[in-house]
Order: sequence, then C-alpha cells, then structure tokens
Amino acid sequence: MQFLYPNILFLLIFIVVLIFLVSVNKDNMSRFFSKDTLKKMQVENNGMGNLSRNILFFAILVLFVLALARPVMNMKEQKIKQKRIPIVIALDVSKSMMATDIYPNRISLAKKKLKLILERSKNSIIGILLFAKDSFIVSPITEDFTSLKYIIDNLDTSLNFTNGSNIFAVLEATNQMLQDYKVKNLIILSDGGNNNKYKDELEFALKNEISIYTIGLATSNGAPIPDGSDYLTDVSGNIVTVSLNESIKNLALNSNGGYIGFSLDSNDVEAILNQINKQSNREELDSQNVKLYTELFYYPLVLAILLLLISLSSLPNFKKYIASLLFVNFICYPTTQYAGILDFKTLENAKENYNNKKYKEAISNYQKINVSNQRDYNLANSYYKDKQFEKAIETYKKIQTDDVGLKYKKLHNLGNSYAKNNNLKQAKTMYEKALELKDDIQTKENIEIIKKMLKQKKKNKKDKKDQDNKNKKDKKDQDKKNNKDKKDQDNKNKQDKKDQDKKNNKDKKDQDNKNNKDKKDQDNKNKKDKKEHDKKKGASKIEQKKIDEEYISSMEEKKWIKQLQNKKIPIMLQRVKTKKYNNKVEQPW
Repeated sequence: MQFLYPNILFLLIFIVVLIFLVSVNKDNMSRFFSKDTLKKMQVENNGMGNLSRNILFFAILVLFVLALARPVMNMKEQKIKQKRIPIVIALDVSKSMMATDIYPNRISLAKKKLKLILERSKNSIIGILLFAKDSFIVSPITEDFTSLKYIIDNLDTSLNFTNGSNIFAVLEATNQMLQDYKVKNLIILSDGGNNNKYKDELEFALKNEISIYTIGLATSNGAPIPDGSDYLTDVSGNIVTVSLNESIKNLALNSNGGYIGFSLDSNDVEAILNQINKQSNREELDSQNVKLYTELFYYPLVLAILLLLISLSSLPNFKKYIASLLFVNFICYPTTQYAGILDFKTLENAKENYNNKKYKEAISNYQKINVSNQRDYNLANSYYKDKQFEKAIETYKKIQTDDVGLKYKKLHNLGNSYAKNNNLKQAKTMYEKALELKDDIQTKENIEIIKKMLKQKKKNKKDKKDQDNKNKKDKKDQDKKNNKDKKDQDNKNKQDKKDQDKKNNKDKKDQDNKNNKDKKDQDNKNKKDKKEHDKKKGASKIEQKKIDEEYISSMEEKKWIKQLQNKKIPIMLQRVKTKKYNNKVEQPW
C-alpha cells in the first residue's frame, strides 16, 4: 500500500500532541472534591462517558487524516496513446463571398459554419487558413479549439485581399501544414472559385493524398457583389453576378473527399464530419504515461463518518438537536418545494387561460411557476397578447439559451413587440438577428413591412418639417412685407415734400447758374480754339511717330494676352502594370 499525499500524515503529530494535552489537563472540579463526592453530584446519563467520547473523536481525526493522504494499492504505469484526425479548414475571403444571395452574405455564413465545425468536431486536431489569390495561415494544427473560436470571433475578413480564389495555393498551404501527418483532410468553405476545370489542383491533391471536402456556400441563381455604395462591374461596365461554381464539386469527389451544399442548420457540417470520421484513419499523437491504481481512501472515510455519528448520538439531548434542525429546515425552505410540486397544475391553468384569451389570468399563473427559459417565453407571450409590450420586451430579454429554435422565436417575437411599441429600428434589428438563425418567410415579410414603415415615417417627418418651415417662412415674409409697405409709404410722403421744396430752390438756382455758365463757356471756347490752332501748327514729325509706335505696342500686348488666356496645360497619364498568377482568368473575383 502507498499514499499519494504522504506529507499529510505529518498531521498525526498534532493529534498526538492534542491527546497529550487532554490527558494531563484534569477537570477543575476534581481539584476540590473527591471521586465519591463527584460521582454522587453527577446527573445520571445513559450516554457515553467523556473518556470514551474523547477516544472516539481522536480515532475519527486519525481516520480523516489517513483518508486525506489517499492510500492506494496495485499502482502501475500505463502508456495511453491519443488518436486524432488532422483537418485543415480553408475559408474563402475573395470578393465574391460578399454576395448577398445568402443572408446577410456568404462570408458571414462561412464563419458561422467554421465555428460549428469546431463545436461538433470530436477526436480532431484542426488548422485554419484564409485564401483569395494567396493563402494565409491563421492557425497551425492544434487541439486548442477555445483559442480558435476566439480568433474566428475577432477575424477581420473585410481586408483588401487580392482578387481571385486560388484553390491551388490552398492545397500547397494544406500540404505544408500537414507534412508531418499521414492523413490529410481539407475542408473548403467557398462558393467554388473562378476556375472551371481544376485539373492541376486534382493532380496535386491525388499526388499528395489530400482528401478535399467542400461545403458550397452560394445559390445557383447567384447575386451581385457589393462594392462600396455600388456593385462590382466587369471590363464592359456590366454588373457582375456570381453563382455557385459546380466544378469544385467534381474536385472534391474525385479526390476521395465529399461535397454538400449549404444548409441554414447544422446538417451540412454534421454530414461532412461524419464522412471524414468514416473515411479517415486516426493519427497517433505523442503517448502519455498514466498511473493506474486502486483507491482505498473511502474505507477510513466511511469508518470515520460512522464513528462520528455514534459519538454525536451519545451527546445529551442529541435527539432534540436533530428535531430542531429538521424543523428549521422545513420552515426556511417550504415555499420552493411546495411550488415545485404544484407547478404542473399551475402550468395547466396558465395554458388554458392563454388559449381562452384570458391573458391577465395566464400572466398571474406563469408568475407563480419556477423560473425557466420556457416559463419566461410563455410569460412574455402572455404580456404581448395583453398588449403590455414593454413588459413583454423586458421578459423576452431575460431568456438566455443555446437552443437555436427557442432563440429564433425569442428574437422574432421581440421584433413583433418592438414593432407594436413603435420602435421600428429595434424591431428591424431583432428580425435581422432572427433571420441569421432561421430563414423564415414570416420573418422576411415582417422585416419588409418594417422597412416600408421606416421609409414612410421618414418621409412623413420630412414633409411635416418642410410644411412647418414653409408656414414660418410665409408668416415671416408677410410681416416683413407689411412693415416694409408702411415704412415705404412714410418715406415716400416725406420724400415727396422734400423733393418739391428742393425742386423749387433748384429751379431758381439752375436758372442763375445757367446764365453764368453760358457766359463762361463762351469765353473758354474762344480761348480753346485759339490754343488748338497754335498746337496743331507746332506739332513735329517725331511726336507723330511716337504716337504711332505706342498704338502699335498696345495692339501687340492685347494680342499676346489673348493667346495666353486661350492656352491649355497638358496632363501626362501613366499606366500602372499589374502581375497575375493566371492571365487567362476572366472573372478575377
């Protein structure tokens, strides 16, 4: 026999010390009275004596210490080999994965499927890579799925990757990641890429024994690719519509793998994983040495508990203590037990009241039932039917569940409650979240109605604002016009009087000035005529030539200014060349 924790046995030293202290410490009464006197003073007791009880307590302590030390026998070491299936998951992040033929888009569903594979994978080790025209390793092969889920949640697939879906690059990266393993499995989450043959890819996969499994993430009808506020176009300016490329199906099947079209539930993921488990051999990882033994701790533990019960039963009034404890327990916890027993009857009454449209009574019944997700869901439905939309919203929000069906119904009904409460934006958000879980016709119809209502509400708000602004402007203009008319009339009257006075004075003054001016003009004219005559007579040939040159210079200056104004500056354009892996690809998205 061995002990797994032998250091705990040192606690026995303290027990020995405790026994010694108890044995040497005599009772205070024995110092003043003889044994015969003490015997007569004692009350008769059918229980165990102090000495016997102390011996039992010390034995119990020793047994507890032995149990804590974990005694074992038949200890031996055994090698345990771990067997796992290596898998690489490749996520397509090319532009075509932004198409919206799957709500909200293909890349969102691909990330959801990737997380689902991690959740449902058993006995697997997984690595992840992204690919467009190039491949990027996100995580090497690992068993740490918790870290992988964290990486996926924080993965930014909106980066500007080079256009294209290069499956050959995916196979090269997969072969590199799985070079130390005999079994090589690749799961591709893609819409099929832009190749129609995959001849080289198939040869590479068969040569390196890579089994390709594919989930086709696109519809046969296809959809345009969003590009900012517009859609992606080809070289001719036509909007590009990308549908599922069926060629990748042949690549998967011919490589000893498998193919399945996407589904909104988990059936596609489970089908792929089941096929991998059937077809793939498990790889043996590093073995671990594990110690095997037979546990013996429960023998001293059970014996210690039995001795403890015997020791306690010998205490005076032990039965009274037990009865008191049971009574207190019954007083403190009766309500929950009683409610749990009668829940089925209350639930039956609640359902009956709900079906009979007695929603207030149904609410009262559901409130008496123990709290659970289903109870909160039914209570919220009753609030909704009773038109207590605020309480319905509050109760729906309390529901926390991993059940996809219940979660979808909760989000759908939350959208209904917000819509009834006239919170249209929040209703739209809830419907969109519900559609991510289940592609339901009723939810789609509801979200379209909400969109129309939001559009109409926005239009009504704008019309009201425009009308209010128009009324304010009309009133302001009318007040301004009235004030202006009054002011103009006052000014006109004043101006008329002033103009009349001024006119009278001016007429008199003008007449005087006219007489003086006529006389002065005549004198100036006579002087000017005489001066001009003298000037013309004395003009030289040099002055005449200078005048002619100045005129010509002025004309030339105007001519050059006009030419400079009409002159345009040329702009040089230089073409930037790009290098492609395959210049024959006509659809590099």
